[in-house]
Amino acid sequence: MSWSDIIESQISPNPPRLTVEEAILIYEEAELNELLHVAHIRRKQMIRDNEVTYLVDRNINYTNVCTINCQFCSFYRPPGHPEVYTQSVEQISERISELEKIGGSRILMQGGVNPDLPLSWYTDLLSELSHRHPDIDLDCFSPIEIEGIADVCGLSTFEVLSKLKAAGMDGLPGGGAEMLVDDVRMDISPLKGSADNWLRVMGEAQKLGLTTSATNVFGFGETPSNRVEHMDRIREMQDGAISEGRMGFTSFISWPVQLENNSFGKRNRGSNRVELGASSSEYLRHLAVSRLFFDNIRHIQASWPTMGLEVAQIALLGGADDAGSTMMEENVVSASGTDRTEASEFELQRIISMAGFIPRKRDSRYNLLEATRLFEIEAVAPPPFQN
Repeated sequence: MSWSDIIESQISPNPPRLTVEEAILIYEEAELNELLHVAHIRRKQMIRDNEVTYLVDRNINYTNVCTINCQFCSFYRPPGHPEVYTQSVEQISERISELEKIGGSRILMQGGVNPDLPLSWYTDLLSELSHRHPDIDLDCFSPIEIEGIADVCGLSTFEVLSKLKAAGMDGLPGGGAEMLVDDVRMDISPLKGSADNWLRVMGEAQKLGLTTSATNVFGFGETPSNRVEHMDRIREMQDGAISEGRMGFTSFISWPVQLENNSFGKRNRGSNRVELGASSSEYLRHLAVSRLFFDNIRHIQASWPTMGLEVAQIALLGGADDAGSTMMEENVVSASGTDRTEASEFELQRIISMAGFIPRKRDSRYNLLEATRLFEIEAVAPPPFQN
């Protein structure tokens, strides 16, 4: 079967599930414009309204102390480094109060694997924050942070998650997935553990009813086959969650690795140099394939912090149905060298409206929220994409 035959099959009212082999073929060979067009059709089949959602939230990086030493991370500092920090309850609460003033509904709180913080530090923090800010969703930490806490306190990851949920945690974000292909994963983050570990901890979070999302950082020199393998691990896990009556992953978010200031980019020099990162067209290809591949994940999110608002707007016409979040105070991506780290609610409404959609504010579980229309214009399609 040719790539065009595969693409054609995906426009039917009940399209067949893409196999891994078919996904690799269209990833490698399909015409980008046709791929984006079909992904947009699939998006309209799965989400029949003309709305695109967005989230008003704040990123809070509570500590930059980390022992994992991911080669693509410019944010972390090892224990004992003169630039390490850990924020207090008062500092974090003040940041949440600032979010509440602009109508935000969630914090995404993540840091590093800090060996000096006991489990009680996390539970006390969550309990105090949920008491002070009951209307804010606390989506906190990541699977690798949960593993780090478990190592410090001598409990299982499931026990740690249970205690964090009881203290007030609402969700476990999908950070740290990068590539769920161990050959790639062990090269870029040898201390982060296997793909199975990430999937196991996310599965435990889902069993506890915590909100979870699936992420994918690509552009480490891996192949399209590796990228589809990552998606396949996520899709297979989602199948299991659905079969057991659980919500599973709310969404899939992917973006290219940012390389400006990190050691992984710097090591890629000399005769063994490989192409790292990804162009705008490659990102859009990846997003379109993910929309077609994930027949069991409803929401595909555009990544404006790494690609910019204009490319994110095009992504809304290539399979994405969510414009992401305002990301008030983002530190991890900005540490890599990009300057696109915060967008206002007005800007997200603008790119959604200009792409021909109705902007709708949501919470972390994709419940729709009331919002003031800050941008009003007759909707028109964006200009054609140019690589």
